[in-house]
Amino acid sequence: SVLSRYENQITILSDYLEEFPETDEPVWILGKQHHLNTDKSKLLLDISARLWFTYRRKFSPIGGTGPSSDTGWGCMLRCGQMMLAQALICRHLGRDWQWEKHKKQPEEYHRILRCFLDRKDCCYSIHQMAQMGVGEGKSIGEWFGPNTVAQVLKKLALFDEWNSLAVYVSMDNTVVIEDIKKMCWSPAQSSGVAHSSAHLHRSALGQNRNTAGLYPGWKPLLLIIPLRLGINHINPVYIDAFKECFKMPQSLGALGGKPNNAYYFIGFLGNELIYLDPHTTQSFVDSEENGTVDDESFHCQQAPHRMKIMNLDPSVALGFFCKEECDFDNWCSLVQKEILKQQSLRMFELVQKHPPHWPPFIPPTKPEVTTTGAELIESTDKLFELEEEFEILSV
Repeated sequence: SVLSRYENQITILSDYLEEFPETDEPVWILGKQHHLNTDKSKLLLDISARLWFTYRRKFSPIGGTGPSSDTGWGCMLRCGQMMLAQALICRHLGRDWQWEKHKKQPEEYHRILRCFLDRKDCCYSIHQMAQMGVGEGKSIGEWFGPNTVAQVLKKLALFDEWNSLAVYVSMDNTVVIEDIKKMCWSPAQSSGVAHSSAHLHRSALGQNRNTAGLYPGWKPLLLIIPLRLGINHINPVYIDAFKECFKMPQSLGALGGKPNNAYYFIGFLGNELIYLDPHTTQSFVDSEENGTVDDESFHCQQAPHRMKIMNLDPSVALGFFCKEECDFDNWCSLVQKEILKQQSLRMFELVQKHPPHWPPFIPPTKPEVTTTGAELIESTDKLFELEEEFEILSV
C-alpha cells in the first residue's frame, strides 16, 4: 500500500516548472483567457476540471491474455482519451462546466467517464484503442504516434451512437471544408458489413445504441489535424500560429510531447506550453452499481506542468470541437485570419473544395454488427488465433 501511494505521486519532472511566474501575460487554456494577477484560482479550477487519464494497472488483460497495465506504452492513447473527453464535455456540459471535489455531478458527466473506463466493453477504453491500433499496424503494447491515435478515435467513434460525433482527421496538412460539411450533414447509416477481423473487436456497442439510427441536422465535429512542424525540432516559424490555436474557442489543445513521451497540451503562457501528463500509474477504477464513478483520480489537482515550446517534438496533432455548423464556420474564419494570414510557411492549409487529384471523399459509416461487444471481442480473439495458425501452416 505504501508503494501504491508512492507510485500515484510519480511524475515526469524533466520539464516540470511547479509555480507560475509573476507576470502580466495572459494564460490561455482551451480558448479561455486567464490572468494570474487577478484570477489564479479560476485558472487552477479550469485546469483541474479537465478529465485526466493516466497509466492504470490491474485492469482485465487486453485481448484476454495481453497486458493488464499500460505503464510505459499507453501515454499517447491516454492523451487521445483526454482530447476526446474534452470534446464530449463540451458537447454535453459546455466549455464552462467546472468540476469540484465531492460535488454531485450530472449523469452526463458519469456517462462520459464510463466511456473511458479500462474495460473491454467501454467504447473508448484502453482495450478498444489498443486493439483498434492493430488495424493501424501497431501491436498491443506498442507506442502510438499522434496520427495513429487520431485514426483509432475516428474508427471507434463510428460505434458511439450516444455521443454521435463526426471525426475528421486531415490528410496532407489540408482541411477540406466541403468534405467536413458533407460528413457532418450526412445521416449515419446503419448499413454496411463487418467484413474483416479488424472490424470485429470495435464494439463496445449496445450501451449507447440509438434506435432511430439517424441523426438529423449537424453532427458535432471533432476535427484532428496531424502535423509535422519541423524535422528534428519545431521550426520557430510555426510557433505563433501554434499558440494561436489555443486561443480559439473551439480548441481541444494538442497531442504531442517528445519521442515516446506523450503529453496533452491544453494552453500556454508566453513561450511555455501547459500540459496534462499521463505518466502516473494509478489503480484501475470501475463504476459503482448506480453507474457513478469515483472520479477523484480522473482530475489532476496539482500545479500544472509546463515546458518550453521549443522543446516540443515537431510531430503533433491539433484538436478542435465544433458543436454546431456556425462554430465550424467561425473556426474557418479564425484560421483564415490568424493562421493563414502570413505569407511564410503555413502550418496547414484550409481549402473549400475537395482536391481533384485525391480519391473521392466518402463519409465513413459503421459496419453492421448484430452481437454484443463481449461476444465480438471473444470471436475476434478466436479469429486472430485462427489467422495465426494459418500463418504458421503457410510458413
